[in-house]
This record gives sequence, structure tokens and C-alpha cells, in this order.
Amino acid sequence: MGLRNFKTSDASRNFSPWGLVIGGEELHNNHHTYPTSAKLAVKPYEFDIGWLYIRGMEMPGLATVRKAAPRLKLGTVSPVADDKTLDPIIVHRYELMADYVRRWLHRDEEIIPNNVKAQVAGTQASSPYLAKLVAMREELRMLWTRKNVCAEQRVPDLQAWLVEAEQTDIGALQQFGLRLHAARV
Repeated sequence: MGLRNFKTSDASRNFSPWGLVIGGEELHNNHHTYPTSAKLAVKPYEFDIGWLYIRGMEMPGLATVRKAAPRLKLGTVSPVADDKTLDPIIVHRYELMADYVRRWLHRDEEIIPNNVKAQVAGTQASSPYLAKLVAMREELRMLWTRKNVCAEQRVPDLQAWLVEAEQTDIGALQQFGLRLHAARV
């Protein structure tokens, strides 16, 4: 029960309609994604009663907001990905991955329900486009999950991924690559 805006390493879920009753823990999945943020609502339709309390206390000077969940900003598309492109991609990796492919394909293999795995595998086998999307998703995820790779190596890896995405004939993948090129902090 509950929604998951972001794929986190735990089972946290959002229970938005219950905010008034449970007093601020209604956006628990968002909290586990951005644990140091005072504002937990990240989608326009989410209601965050805790944020209202904090803002109400901030107005007379009883509280100070130090950190809120980052918002992905898109600037002009840069011709070459660099560390200024890589940093916001890593910061916004949950949001970007959620936008990459909806429902089952933005999830890791072990999270897909067993009764759906055969159907997903069969669909991928019959569609080279879908298989490419899944493979590219995994490559992108590996860019920020590899622990033994320094930041200097991640930039060329990102550049190679973007070149590969742009050279496919999959419009959605090309558009996603452009969005990554435009990511800014």
C-alpha cells in the first residue's frame, strides 16, 4: 500500500492522503530519497503538512530552513557532457531514472514481481527497441552506482553513454539524452 515516487534501497512508501492524521510522515519515500530536506513534497500534487508547519515557524523567525529537496534545472543543451553535467545527473538520479521508463522497466530485475518477469523478458526479446532501452537504463544506473570509479572517469563514461543514446534511432532515448545534456545544478 502507498506510492513510491523513487526507487530507494528500502520499502518506504508515500501515504499522501493521511498527512493531517499522521502529522508529516505521509511522504516517507520522498524522505528516504532526500533525507536532509525540510520539504518532502516533490511532485506538484503532493501535500506536505510538515512543510506548512516549518514555513509557519520560519515566518516569525522560530525556524530556519537549511535544506530542501533539489529541483532539477534544465539549461541550454551543452554540446559535450562535463562535470557540470554529471553533478546534477547524480544529484537527481532518482528523479531522472523514474522519468526514464515508467512502471516495471525503471526497476531493477529483482524488484519486478515474479509473475511479470516472463512477460517482461518476452516483450524485450520481441522488441529490439525495448531491449535497447533496458540495456541503456542499466548502463546509466551503473554510472553512479560503481564505487571504484573516480569522478574523472565518470565524465567520459557519461559522454560515451550520451553519444550512444544520440546514435540510436529511438526518439525517446535521444530526447532523454538531450535532457541530460541540459541538466544543471
